[in-house]
Amino acid sequence: LAVVKIKQGYQEIDDAIQSSVITKVKGTAVTNTSESGLLVWGPEEYVIPPQGEDVLFVVTSFLETPNQKMGYCAEVRTFLLNGHCSVDEDCKKGKMVESGHGVMSGKCIRNNEKSNGTCEIFGWCPTEKNIKPQKPLLKNAENFTIYIKNFIQFPKFSFSKSNILKTTDQSYLKKCRYDEKQYPYCPIFRLGDITRRAGCNFQDMATLGGAIGIVIQWDCDLDKGTSHCNPEYQFTRLDATVSNKSIATGFNFRHARYFKNAAGESYRSLYKVYGIRFHILVYGKAGKFAIVPLVVNIGSGLAVMGAGTFFCDIVLLYLTTGKKSYKDQKFEVLKYEKQHTSTDVDIS
Repeated sequence: LAVVKIKQGYQEIDDAIQSSVITKVKGTAVTNTSESGLLVWGPEEYVIPPQGEDVLFVVTSFLETPNQKMGYCAEVRTFLLNGHCSVDEDCKKGKMVESGHGVMSGKCIRNNEKSNGTCEIFGWCPTEKNIKPQKPLLKNAENFTIYIKNFIQFPKFSFSKSNILKTTDQSYLKKCRYDEKQYPYCPIFRLGDITRRAGCNFQDMATLGGAIGIVIQWDCDLDKGTSHCNPEYQFTRLDATVSNKSIATGFNFRHARYFKNAAGESYRSLYKVYGIRFHILVYGKAGKFAIVPLVVNIGSGLAVMGAGTFFCDIVLLYLTTGKKSYKDQKFEVLKYEKQHTSTDVDIS
Protein backbone atom coordinates (compact mmCIF):
# COMPACT_ATOMS: atom_id res chain seq x y z
CA LEU A 1 0.00 0.00 0.00
CA ALA A 2 2.89 2.35 0.74
CA VAL A 3 4.30 1.72 -2.74
CA VAL A 4 0.88 2.37 -4.29
CA LYS A 5 0.67 5.67 -2.43
CA ILE A 6 4.21 6.83 -3.26
CA LYS A 7 3.91 5.85 -6.93
CA GLN A 8 0.36 7.23 -7.03
CA GLY A 9 -0.85 3.89 -8.31
CA TYR A 10 -4.39 4.87 -7.34
CA GLN A 11 -4.57 7.45 -10.15
CA GLU A 12 -5.55 7.29 -13.76
CA ILE A 13 -2.95 9.14 -15.89
CA ASP A 14 -3.43 11.37 -18.93
CA ASP A 15 -0.17 12.29 -20.68
CA ALA A 16 -1.78 13.30 -23.99
CA ILE A 17 -1.44 17.00 -23.23
CA GLN A 18 -2.93 19.44 -25.75
CA SER A 19 -1.17 22.79 -25.89
CA SER A 20 -1.31 26.17 -27.58
CA VAL A 21 1.43 28.80 -27.33
CA ILE A 22 1.21 32.51 -28.14
CA THR A 23 4.25 34.78 -27.86
CA LYS A 24 4.88 38.50 -27.93
CA VAL A 25 8.29 40.19 -27.88
CA LYS A 26 8.87 43.75 -26.69
CA GLY A 27 11.91 46.01 -26.71
CA THR A 28 13.75 48.58 -28.83
CA ALA A 29 17.31 48.72 -30.16
CA VAL A 30 19.35 51.24 -32.17
CA THR A 31 21.99 50.44 -34.80
CA ASN A 32 24.32 52.70 -36.77
CA THR A 33 26.22 51.22 -39.74
CA SER A 34 27.88 52.68 -42.81
CA GLU A 35 25.43 50.84 -45.07
CA SER A 36 22.17 51.59 -43.24
CA GLY A 37 22.97 54.65 -41.16
CA LEU A 38 21.03 55.21 -37.94
CA LEU A 39 18.13 52.77 -37.49
CA VAL A 40 15.66 52.09 -34.68
CA TRP A 41 14.57 48.46 -34.42
CA GLY A 42 11.21 47.40 -32.99
CA PRO A 43 9.56 43.95 -32.77
CA GLU A 44 8.12 44.42 -36.25
CA GLU A 45 11.69 44.47 -37.62
CA TYR A 46 13.57 41.95 -35.47
CA VAL A 47 10.96 39.24 -34.73
CA ILE A 48 10.49 36.56 -37.40
CA PRO A 49 7.73 35.46 -37.89
CA PRO A 50 5.89 38.46 -36.44
CA GLN A 51 2.60 36.74 -35.54
CA GLY A 52 3.87 35.09 -32.33
CA GLU A 53 4.26 31.32 -32.57
CA ASP A 54 5.89 28.61 -30.46
CA VAL A 55 9.05 29.02 -32.55
CA LEU A 56 10.39 32.52 -33.13
CA PHE A 57 13.63 34.14 -34.27
CA VAL A 58 15.01 37.34 -32.74
CA VAL A 59 17.57 39.24 -34.84
CA THR A 60 20.69 40.22 -32.88
CA SER A 61 23.09 41.13 -35.71
CA PHE A 62 23.08 41.55 -39.48
CA LEU A 63 25.13 42.25 -42.61
CA GLU A 64 23.50 44.48 -45.22
CA THR A 65 24.23 44.68 -48.93
CA PRO A 66 22.24 47.78 -49.95
CA ASN A 67 20.95 48.96 -53.33
CA GLN A 68 21.50 45.82 -55.34
CA LYS A 69 20.34 45.96 -58.98
CA MET A 70 20.16 43.36 -61.71
CA GLY A 71 23.27 43.71 -63.85
CA TYR A 72 26.81 42.51 -64.54
CA CYS A 73 29.58 42.34 -61.93
CA ALA A 74 32.47 40.15 -60.81
CA GLU A 75 31.69 37.12 -58.68
CA VAL A 76 33.15 37.07 -55.17
CA ARG A 77 36.43 35.21 -54.70
CA THR A 78 35.80 33.20 -51.55
CA PHE A 79 34.10 29.79 -51.25
CA LEU A 80 33.50 29.40 -54.99
CA LEU A 81 33.57 25.94 -56.52
CA ASN A 82 33.73 26.92 -60.19
CA GLY A 83 33.86 30.73 -60.42
CA HIS A 84 37.62 31.23 -60.59
CA CYS A 85 39.29 31.87 -63.95
CA SER A 86 42.47 32.88 -65.75
CA VAL A 87 41.02 33.30 -69.26
CA ASP A 88 37.56 33.96 -70.69
CA GLU A 89 37.24 30.34 -71.77
CA ASP A 90 37.07 29.33 -68.10
CA CYS A 91 33.73 31.15 -67.81
CA LYS A 92 31.20 29.31 -69.95
CA LYS A 93 28.44 31.71 -70.92
CA GLY A 94 25.06 30.81 -69.43
CA LYS A 95 26.49 28.46 -66.81
CA MET A 96 25.48 28.96 -63.18
CA VAL A 97 28.22 29.66 -60.67
CA GLU A 98 28.01 26.86 -58.14
CA SER A 99 27.38 28.32 -54.66
CA GLY A 100 27.64 31.73 -56.33
CA HIS A 101 25.33 34.62 -57.13
CA GLY A 102 24.42 34.44 -60.78
CA VAL A 103 24.96 33.26 -64.38
CA MET A 104 28.34 33.51 -66.14
CA SER A 105 28.54 36.07 -68.92
CA GLY A 106 31.59 34.52 -70.60
CA LYS A 107 34.13 37.07 -69.36
CA CYS A 108 36.96 36.62 -66.87
CA ILE A 109 37.63 39.69 -64.74
CA ARG A 110 41.21 40.02 -63.45
CA ASN A 111 43.14 42.79 -61.73
CA ASN A 112 46.07 42.27 -64.13
CA GLU A 113 47.24 39.82 -66.75
CA LYS A 114 49.39 37.85 -64.31
CA SER A 115 46.70 37.24 -61.69
CA ASN A 116 43.75 34.89 -61.58
CA GLY A 117 40.31 36.40 -61.41
CA THR A 118 36.64 35.54 -61.12
CA CYS A 119 33.97 35.13 -63.74
CA GLU A 120 31.66 38.00 -64.54
CA ILE A 121 28.05 37.16 -63.70
CA PHE A 122 24.60 38.48 -64.39
CA GLY A 123 22.68 38.80 -61.14
CA TRP A 124 22.05 41.10 -58.21
CA CYS A 125 25.02 43.48 -58.09
CA PRO A 126 27.12 44.31 -56.19
CA THR A 127 27.47 40.82 -54.74
CA GLU A 128 27.35 40.13 -51.02
CA LYS A 129 30.58 40.43 -49.04
CA ASN A 130 31.63 37.22 -47.36
CA ILE A 131 32.39 38.43 -43.84
CA LYS A 132 31.19 37.53 -40.35
CA PRO A 133 30.08 39.95 -37.63
CA GLN A 134 32.54 40.43 -34.78
CA LYS A 135 29.92 41.60 -32.28
CA PRO A 136 26.12 41.86 -32.10
CA LEU A 137 24.72 45.07 -33.56
CA LEU A 138 21.50 44.92 -31.55
CA LYS A 139 23.28 44.98 -28.20
CA ASN A 140 20.14 45.93 -26.29
CA ALA A 141 18.44 42.72 -27.43
CA GLU A 142 19.61 41.28 -24.11
CA ASN A 143 16.90 43.38 -22.43
CA PHE A 144 14.08 42.40 -24.79
CA THR A 145 11.28 40.42 -23.17
CA ILE A 146 9.15 37.50 -24.36
CA TYR A 147 5.60 37.18 -23.08
CA ILE A 148 4.60 33.50 -23.33
CA LYS A 149 0.94 32.52 -23.04
CA ASN A 150 0.46 28.77 -22.77
CA PHE A 151 -2.96 27.14 -22.75
CA ILE A 152 -3.08 23.41 -21.94
CA GLN A 153 -5.76 20.76 -21.74
CA PHE A 154 -5.94 17.16 -20.53
CA PRO A 155 -8.89 15.79 -22.54
CA LYS A 156 -9.36 12.61 -20.49
CA PHE A 157 -10.33 14.70 -17.45
CA SER A 158 -11.80 17.68 -19.37
CA PHE A 159 -9.32 19.85 -17.49
CA SER A 160 -7.79 23.02 -18.92
CA LYS A 161 -5.58 25.78 -17.58
CA SER A 162 -3.16 28.52 -18.63
CA ASN A 163 0.18 29.66 -17.26
CA ILE A 164 -1.18 33.13 -16.47
CA LEU A 165 -1.51 33.61 -12.72
CA LYS A 166 -5.02 34.42 -11.54
CA THR A 167 -4.75 37.73 -9.70
CA THR A 168 -6.75 40.89 -9.19
CA ASP A 169 -3.60 43.02 -9.49
CA GLN A 170 -3.99 44.73 -12.88
CA SER A 171 -0.33 45.81 -12.90
CA TYR A 172 1.09 42.34 -12.22
CA LEU A 173 2.14 41.62 -15.82
CA LYS A 174 3.67 45.09 -16.16
CA LYS A 175 6.00 44.78 -13.19
CA CYS A 176 6.84 41.06 -13.00
CA ARG A 177 9.76 39.29 -14.67
CA TYR A 178 10.21 35.55 -14.34
CA ASP A 179 12.31 34.56 -11.32
CA GLU A 180 12.41 31.10 -9.74
CA LYS A 181 11.92 32.49 -6.24
CA GLN A 182 10.15 35.85 -6.47
CA TYR A 183 7.97 35.38 -9.58
CA PRO A 184 7.94 31.64 -10.44
CA TYR A 185 4.64 31.95 -12.34
CA CYS A 186 5.36 35.17 -14.23
CA PRO A 187 5.08 34.48 -18.01
CA ILE A 188 7.40 37.35 -19.05
CA PHE A 189 11.05 36.44 -19.63
CA ARG A 190 14.06 38.67 -20.26
CA LEU A 191 16.22 37.31 -23.11
CA GLY A 192 19.45 37.79 -21.19
CA ASP A 193 18.04 35.79 -18.27
CA ILE A 194 16.92 32.98 -20.59
CA THR A 195 20.39 32.52 -22.09
CA ARG A 196 22.01 32.78 -18.64
CA ARG A 197 19.77 30.03 -17.27
CA ALA A 198 20.69 27.94 -20.31
CA GLY A 199 24.35 28.32 -19.35
CA CYS A 200 25.28 30.81 -22.10
CA ASN A 201 26.54 34.38 -22.34
CA PHE A 202 24.04 36.43 -24.33
CA GLN A 203 26.53 38.74 -26.07
CA ASP A 204 28.67 35.78 -27.18
CA MET A 205 25.67 33.87 -28.46
CA ALA A 206 24.13 36.90 -30.16
CA THR A 207 27.18 37.48 -32.38
CA LEU A 208 26.68 34.43 -34.61
CA GLY A 209 23.31 33.21 -33.34
CA GLY A 210 22.04 29.97 -31.84
CA ALA A 211 18.99 28.07 -30.64
CA ILE A 212 17.44 28.02 -27.16
CA GLY A 213 14.76 25.68 -25.84
CA ILE A 214 12.21 26.97 -23.31
CA VAL A 215 10.63 23.88 -21.74
CA ILE A 216 7.26 24.22 -19.99
CA GLN A 217 6.54 21.19 -17.81
CA TRP A 218 3.08 20.50 -16.35
CA ASP A 219 2.82 17.76 -13.67
CA CYS A 220 -0.69 17.96 -12.25
CA ASP A 221 -2.15 16.02 -9.32
CA LEU A 222 -5.82 16.83 -9.82
CA ASP A 223 -6.77 15.19 -6.50
CA LYS A 224 -5.12 18.16 -4.77
CA GLY A 225 -7.07 20.75 -6.76
CA THR A 226 -6.32 23.06 -9.68
CA SER A 227 -4.15 25.34 -7.53
CA HIS A 228 -1.51 22.58 -7.43
CA CYS A 229 -1.36 22.38 -11.22
CA ASN A 230 1.29 24.94 -12.22
CA PRO A 231 4.02 25.07 -14.86
CA GLU A 232 7.74 24.68 -14.26
CA TYR A 233 10.24 26.24 -16.67
CA GLN A 234 13.58 24.92 -17.85
CA PHE A 235 16.02 26.43 -20.34
CA THR A 236 18.58 24.69 -22.53
CA ARG A 237 20.76 25.49 -25.52
CA LEU A 238 19.69 23.25 -28.40
CA ASP A 239 22.62 23.86 -30.76
CA ALA A 240 25.39 23.20 -28.22
CA THR A 241 28.63 22.17 -29.93
CA VAL A 242 31.87 20.67 -28.68
CA SER A 243 33.80 23.73 -29.80
CA ASN A 244 32.83 27.31 -30.56
CA LYS A 245 35.03 27.00 -33.66
CA SER A 246 32.79 24.30 -35.15
CA ILE A 247 31.50 25.01 -38.66
CA ALA A 248 28.00 24.31 -37.33
CA THR A 249 28.15 27.11 -34.75
CA GLY A 250 25.54 29.85 -35.03
CA PHE A 251 22.28 30.45 -36.86
CA ASN A 252 21.63 32.81 -39.76
CA PHE A 253 19.60 33.24 -42.93
CA ARG A 254 19.03 35.83 -45.65
CA HIS A 255 16.06 37.92 -46.67
CA ALA A 256 15.62 40.94 -48.94
CA ARG A 257 13.54 44.11 -49.09
CA TYR A 258 12.54 45.17 -52.59
CA PHE A 259 11.98 48.69 -53.88
CA LYS A 260 11.44 50.65 -57.10
CA ASN A 261 12.92 54.04 -57.88
CA ALA A 262 11.17 56.92 -59.65
CA ALA A 263 12.16 55.49 -63.03
CA GLY A 264 10.50 52.16 -62.19
CA GLU A 265 13.77 50.25 -61.82
CA SER A 266 13.75 47.44 -59.25
CA TYR A 267 16.43 47.20 -56.60
CA ARG A 268 16.78 45.60 -53.21
CA SER A 269 18.66 45.57 -49.91
CA LEU A 270 19.92 42.11 -48.95
CA TYR A 271 20.18 41.21 -45.26
CA LYS A 272 22.08 38.31 -43.78
CA VAL A 273 20.65 38.18 -40.28
CA TYR A 274 22.07 36.44 -37.22
CA GLY A 275 20.06 35.80 -34.11
CA ILE A 276 18.62 33.45 -31.52
CA ARG A 277 15.89 30.99 -32.40
CA PHE A 278 13.60 30.19 -29.46
CA HIS A 279 11.73 26.88 -29.35
CA ILE A 280 8.93 26.64 -26.76
CA LEU A 281 8.39 22.98 -25.86
CA VAL A 282 5.42 21.89 -23.74
CA TYR A 283 5.21 18.55 -21.90
CA GLY A 284 3.00 17.30 -19.12
CA LYS A 285 0.77 14.73 -17.49
CA ALA A 286 -2.16 14.75 -15.10
CA GLY A 287 -3.37 12.17 -12.59
CA LYS A 288 -6.73 11.65 -10.88
CA PHE A 289 -8.12 8.99 -8.50
CA ALA A 290 -9.83 6.04 -10.16
CA ILE A 291 -10.90 2.71 -8.67
CA VAL A 292 -9.66 0.54 -11.56
CA PRO A 293 -5.92 1.40 -11.35
CA LEU A 294 -6.12 1.15 -7.53
CA VAL A 295 -7.50 -2.41 -7.64
CA VAL A 296 -5.10 -3.46 -10.39
CA ASN A 297 -2.03 -2.16 -8.55
CA ILE A 298 -3.05 -3.65 -5.20
CA GLY A 299 -3.69 -7.00 -6.90
CA SER A 300 -0.32 -6.82 -8.66
CA GLY A 301 1.41 -6.07 -5.37
CA LEU A 302 -0.19 -9.01 -3.63
CA ALA A 303 0.72 -11.29 -6.51
CA VAL A 304 4.32 -10.13 -6.38
CA MET A 305 4.43 -10.80 -2.63
CA GLY A 306 3.17 -14.37 -3.17
CA ALA A 307 5.66 -15.03 -5.93
CA GLY A 308 8.42 -13.62 -3.74
CA THR A 309 7.71 -16.11 -0.96
CA PHE A 310 7.78 -19.01 -3.41
CA PHE A 311 11.08 -17.84 -4.92
CA CYS A 312 12.72 -17.47 -1.48
CA ASP A 313 11.67 -21.00 -0.55
CA ILE A 314 13.23 -22.38 -3.73
CA VAL A 315 16.52 -20.63 -2.99
CA LEU A 316 16.68 -21.69 0.67
CA LEU A 317 15.62 -25.27 0.04
CA TYR A 318 17.87 -26.08 -2.90
CA LEU A 319 20.63 -23.49 -3.35
CA THR A 320 22.04 -22.69 0.11
CA THR A 321 24.48 -24.60 2.30
CA GLY A 322 22.00 -24.73 5.18
CA LYS A 323 19.21 -26.16 3.07
CA LYS A 324 18.80 -29.29 5.28
CA SER A 325 18.31 -27.21 8.42
CA TYR A 326 15.77 -24.97 6.66
CA LYS A 327 13.97 -28.02 5.29
CA ASP A 328 13.69 -29.53 8.78
CA GLN A 329 12.13 -26.31 10.08
CA LYS A 330 9.91 -25.83 7.05
CA PHE A 331 8.35 -29.26 6.92
CA GLU A 332 7.04 -31.61 9.63
CA VAL A 333 7.86 -35.20 8.78
CA LEU A 334 5.27 -37.77 9.77
CA LYS A 335 6.39 -41.38 9.97
CA TYR A 336 3.79 -43.93 9.06
CA GLU A 337 4.41 -47.60 9.99
CA LYS A 338 2.32 -50.21 8.29
CA GLN A 339 1.34 -53.15 10.49
CA HIS A 340 1.35 -56.56 8.88
CA THR A 341 -0.91 -59.40 10.12
CA SER A 342 -0.70 -63.00 9.05
CA THR A 343 -3.72 -65.17 8.61
CA ASP A 344 -3.38 -68.94 8.36
CA VAL A 345 -5.69 -70.43 5.84
CA ASP A 346 -6.33 -74.19 6.04
CA ILE A 347 -6.95 -75.63 2.70
CA SER A 348 -8.24 -79.12 2.75
